[in-house]
Amino acid sequence: MHGSLPRLATSPTHALAADLTARARIRNAALDLFTEHGADRVGLRDVARLARVSAGLVQHHFGTKDGLRAACDDYALGEITRIKEQVLEGEVDNPAFLADMQPELLRLYRYVARSMIDGSPGATALFDQAVAGTQQWLIENVPDISDFHAFAALMVAMEIGLLAMHRQLSQALGADVRSPEGNLLLTRVKSEFYSTPLLSKKFARQARSSIDAVLDGYHVAERRKNQRNRTRRQRRERVHDER
Repeated sequence: MHGSLPRLATSPTHALAADLTARARIRNAALDLFTEHGADRVGLRDVARLARVSAGLVQHHFGTKDGLRAACDDYALGEITRIKEQVLEGEVDNPAFLADMQPELLRLYRYVARSMIDGSPGATALFDQAVAGTQQWLIENVPDISDFHAFAALMVAMEIGLLAMHRQLSQALGADVRSPEGNLLLTRVKSEFYSTPLLSKKFARQARSSIDAVLDGYHVAERRKNQRNRTRRQRRERVHDER
């Protein structure tokens, strides 16, 4: 039952809640509860209790739980994008910034990972939203990709997969990747991974050419199958009409 959810320990986010608007406090409370318990197990009253507001005020700002979840999705992806853009625009050379943004970035990553693996329609929408944002960034910054949408989908799935396998990654890296230190270690490895070509351009071209040839064969076979089915159907229809 929603009312039986355990209370979350007071976090820095909630310790500073007095400095936030009621809408922001509600959103932050929902982020934490959805991450901890999953959206399906959290009700609006649970969110209101943690945000220290009335359930009516939650409904006033967000309407339904779906509306609240959509607002959390928009905020999480927007903030992750904003932080990454700051890194790409020069803050990557600022150790103080990298350290300061870790707690909030990890909080948002955990929310996104939990949301995307729960199998709900909201998870699909969040994935599509993340892919769309990544695709736009690729179009603007890596123009020589042949299929921007597929590339973006793969990148998003890989990032979420890393968070879903946090236990195995943490053991391999020797630090919890959900902690600031562990996430920085993981980010360091990812920076080398993304900047290191693993295949030669010649090999990649040959692989794509061979795969395209196989796919073309599949498409030809499928078209022939469809044509045979149409022919059989037309023959049956003619026989039926003659009768």
